[in-house]
Amino acid sequence: MSEKLPNMLESTIQKIREMVDVSSVVGEPIHTPDGVTLIPVSKVSVGFGGGGSDFVSGKGGENPFGGGAGGGVKVTPLCFLIVKDGNVRMMPVPVPANSTADRIVEMMPDTLEKLNALLDSKKAKKTGE
Repeated sequence: MSEKLPNMLESTIQKIREMVDVSSVVGEPIHTPDGVTLIPVSKVSVGFGGGGSDFVSGKGGENPFGGGAGGGVKVTPLCFLIVKDGNVRMMPVPVPANSTADRIVEMMPDTLEKLNALLDSKKAKKTGE
């Protein structure tokens, strides 16, 4: 096989390196007027792949090559570091619900609170009558 596939993969890796650097994981600090500094922290996932083949040519000489390579980067925010008066706190970024079951679990406390309020109001009406 020709050296074209390793060259394509190396080119893809180089492009991913250009897109992702340290500031993708630990972002630039954000300074607020009241003296608080926020530093975003993220998780970076990278994937790439490629493939190719030399084709047999009936004309002799060098065989033609066909192939491709590609990659992707996913940046997921994790938290903010909050720096104020020399103290550092971590504020996590909530993960959105991915499934119906996750949404139901998220809604449960609010639903129970509303149900309790409804039962309390009915109970108050009965005792007030």
